[in-house]
Amino acid sequence: MADQFLHTEIDFLKGVGPKRAELLKKELGIYTFGDLLNYYPFRYIDKSKVYPIASINSDAAHIQLRGRISNIQTLGHARSKRLVAMLTDSSGEIELVWFKGIKWIAPTLKPNVEYIVFGKPTRFNNRYNISHPEIEPVENSLVANQIDLQGVYFTSEKLSSKGLNAKGIFKIQKNLVSQLHNHIPETLPAYLLERLKLIPREVAVINAHTPQDEQMLQKALFRLKFEELFFLQLSLLRQKLIQTKKLKGLVFDQVGNRFNEFYENYLPFELTNAQKRVIKEIRKDVGSGHHMNRLLQGDVGSGKTVVALLTMLLAIDNGFQTCMMAPTEILATQHYEGLKELLADMGVSIRLLTGSTKTAERNEIHEGLENGSLDIIVGTHALIEDKVQFRNLGYVVVDEQHRFGVAQRSKLWAKGTQGVPHVLVMTATPIPRTLAMTLYGDLDISVIDELPPGRKPITTSHRYDSARLKVFGFIEQEIKKGRQVYIVYPLIQESEKMDYKDLMDGYESIVRRFPIPDYQVSIVHGQMKADAKDYEMQRFVKGETQIMVATTVIEVGVNVPNASLMVIESAERFGLSQLHQLRGRVGRGAEQSYCILMTGNKLSEDGKLRMETMVRTNDGFEIAEVDLKLRGPGDLQGTQQSGLMNLNIADLTRDQQLLQVARSEAVEVLKKDPDLQHPDNQRLVMGLQALRKTKKNWSRIS
Repeated sequence: MADQFLHTEIDFLKGVGPKRAELLKKELGIYTFGDLLNYYPFRYIDKSKVYPIASINSDAAHIQLRGRISNIQTLGHARSKRLVAMLTDSSGEIELVWFKGIKWIAPTLKPNVEYIVFGKPTRFNNRYNISHPEIEPVENSLVANQIDLQGVYFTSEKLSSKGLNAKGIFKIQKNLVSQLHNHIPETLPAYLLERLKLIPREVAVINAHTPQDEQMLQKALFRLKFEELFFLQLSLLRQKLIQTKKLKGLVFDQVGNRFNEFYENYLPFELTNAQKRVIKEIRKDVGSGHHMNRLLQGDVGSGKTVVALLTMLLAIDNGFQTCMMAPTEILATQHYEGLKELLADMGVSIRLLTGSTKTAERNEIHEGLENGSLDIIVGTHALIEDKVQFRNLGYVVVDEQHRFGVAQRSKLWAKGTQGVPHVLVMTATPIPRTLAMTLYGDLDISVIDELPPGRKPITTSHRYDSARLKVFGFIEQEIKKGRQVYIVYPLIQESEKMDYKDLMDGYESIVRRFPIPDYQVSIVHGQMKADAKDYEMQRFVKGETQIMVATTVIEVGVNVPNASLMVIESAERFGLSQLHQLRGRVGRGAEQSYCILMTGNKLSEDGKLRMETMVRTNDGFEIAEVDLKLRGPGDLQGTQQSGLMNLNIADLTRDQQLLQVARSEAVEVLKKDPDLQHPDNQRLVMGLQALRKTKKNWSRIS
């Protein structure tokens, strides 16, 4: 019965009808009564207070008044046409003005009728007026119905044109809520409701749309947000449990000669405590008999590669082959060169496989992988080609994992002949804990939160365009010391022509200030052919050029310890995480490094906060937290991930504590009843089934 009601087509709700229904479907994805009930207000207005007109001042954001309407008239012509009326109470009067919708607003205004008016007062010619106020006769108003709080809903221009502005949506929600009586089934087990003192689901939904009072509104929001976050976590954790049971892990039970020899004789520096902790976590995983699926987070330069190498040697000691996959040829080559150098005297065979690998060499690599003589293969997407077969792949490292799709990674994992290889996913993009718990909820997470000793923090400063000559002077000083410099321009796809022009203009001004033959300047951008791009990058890597002018193509990949200065042009056009990634291209040698953020003179409040944050801290996790607050969870992972974070009512930025509560409750439930077979948990099984039917299939995220 309840189910039937919630699945009723939205067309059949009083106040909707076919035209509005069509728009609700197109604009908001609302097809049924249930969909509408899941469309919650984004804020609430207190409609309990009515103010005297005389009390209006410039500080008032929105204000509610009560008075009689008089002197209704239409003034002006064509574009300057406006509808004007006077609202009067015992303390004074104020003008109400409408510039749009005059045709249908004018007939609704009745002289000497008492109205409730709500809007934002503005001062014009020393008098206050309210443009486009909400207005309704007192007897129809919330005041008369003793409703204190009104929900405000997101809407669109098209919906508003059909009367479904924020107030119009509130009205149809009120119509629907008034019909609710045992139509909304409970989704949480009784023991959870009792333990967390949660109100019933139906009561929560009613009060989220038409709050009885502030106290009930808070109880309703807590209940609904908790439920949404709880099911999200339950789904991810259950997926992880199923995966652990289903996928039997290869057992690395020996810490053998290769690992010990490298650790004792070839380790280039003392490991930090964070690196030791992560290696211990991985060793525990790969020796447990369960399949490892672990995310390793660590800032640029924190030593993730050495951790990966030590754990790869662990796999080799146990008779398995290993591979490392990187998203670009530059990054794969860089990893290969770095690992080859570290393993030079170890007798470990390592090769590189990319799209550029010549056929003869490729055949040799294929043979080595198939007969087991090749221990480590580093490569790009070329590793997932069907031709690439291993004898006994046991350990997979994926770098910058967000650049690979699930299907690509699973192809690699399917190449394990003796079982599913253990997986270590690495990222240098710090992800706030709350977002990581959601985006990567079915992976175990390790964090390297210390930099190796001897690394000097990068000194970051913010300069306006007016200080450009001083910045050029500083670039010259660094080059005279024998250092190299990056100058990076933004690349935003919608305006590639403009960005290209900015880059070329910038390049020309750099070449004028740093002329040949005294200086050599490289240029790299997305419109260049791959071989030309690689040629220019290699010139910079070898130290043949002192300045690299580039777009964000250098964000991931180039490791030049001699580069000590990063200048980011139009820094206000970058997100915080991207600024932090770019800054991480310098500071890789022993010398002091610098990052200069160049911006226009006019900055938005967000822009100022981004620059201040970058100047204040080098901590990637702190930066990611600020970024999450500024941009919201959807944008943080880029467009590919944004749809996954479209929660109905919870907000990962504001509800971090509640997410922790929801996760620990989900952990507790699965600890006691991993298969959710207990009769008390039947509601949870049904809730998870309902979740799978929606678009939000969170279990597939990672």
